[in-house]
Amino acid sequence: MEALNMMPARVRITAILKKAIYFGEYKSGDELSLTDIAEKLGVSRTPVREAFQELAREGLITLRMNRGAIVNNIDGKFIRDNMEMRLLLETEAAGLAAEHGMDTEELISRLSRMAEHPEDTGREDYIALNQDLHLAIWKAADNTKLRQFLMELWNGTSTRFGLEEEKEHHRLSTMEHLELLEAIKRHDKAGAREAMHRHIARSMENILRVTQTGSPEDR
Repeated sequence: MEALNMMPARVRITAILKKAIYFGEYKSGDELSLTDIAEKLGVSRTPVREAFQELAREGLITLRMNRGAIVNNIDGKFIRDNMEMRLLLETEAAGLAAEHGMDTEELISRLSRMAEHPEDTGREDYIALNQDLHLAIWKAADNTKLRQFLMELWNGTSTRFGLEEEKEHHRLSTMEHLELLEAIKRHDKAGAREAMHRHIARSMENILRVTQTGSPEDR
C-alpha cells in the first residue's frame, strides 16, 4: 500500500493559526510575531511566513512590513462562509473518492481501534488520523484543483482543546469517519456524499457554538 502523504507544514501551521483565531485565542487587533510563533511550534520561519501569507489571502490577518501581522475582526458569518465552502467541496471529494475507488482498509483499521479503545487514544493520535483520512479522500478524488482548494480551507479539528465536549466530539467524529469510509469502500457515491456532508455540517456548528459561547475562562 502506498504511504499516506502528510499535509505540508504550511498547511498544518495555517490550520493551527486559523483555529486559534476562530476560537478567540488570538483576538482582533492582536499582533502575531513570525519569530514567536515559529519558536512556539518548533519550526523554521519559512512555513510560518507561508502560513501568514495564506491567512492574509483569506482575510484573517493583515500583514505588516517586517512587523509580523495583525489579526482582523472575524465574526460568525466569516467562519460560516468558509466552513460552507469546505462542506460543499469535501462533500464532492467524498463522492469522487467513492466513484474512483480508494484503499480504505488501513484507515478503517485505525479508526476501529480508536473506537474500541478510546482510553488509549491521545489528542495527537486523533489529530494525525483526522489529517490522514481527509488527505486520503482528497487524493482519491483525483482532482488537483479541488485538493488545492481544500488544503486552503483546512482548519483541523473543530473543537477547542480542554473543553468537556472534546472527547465526545472525537468519539462522534470517529463514528462518522467509519461510516464515511464504509460508503467509499462500497463505491456508494450518494452515501459517501451524505456522510461527509453530515460530518462537516456538525463540525461547522460545533465551531460556531464555541465561538459564540466563548472559552471557559471567558464565561
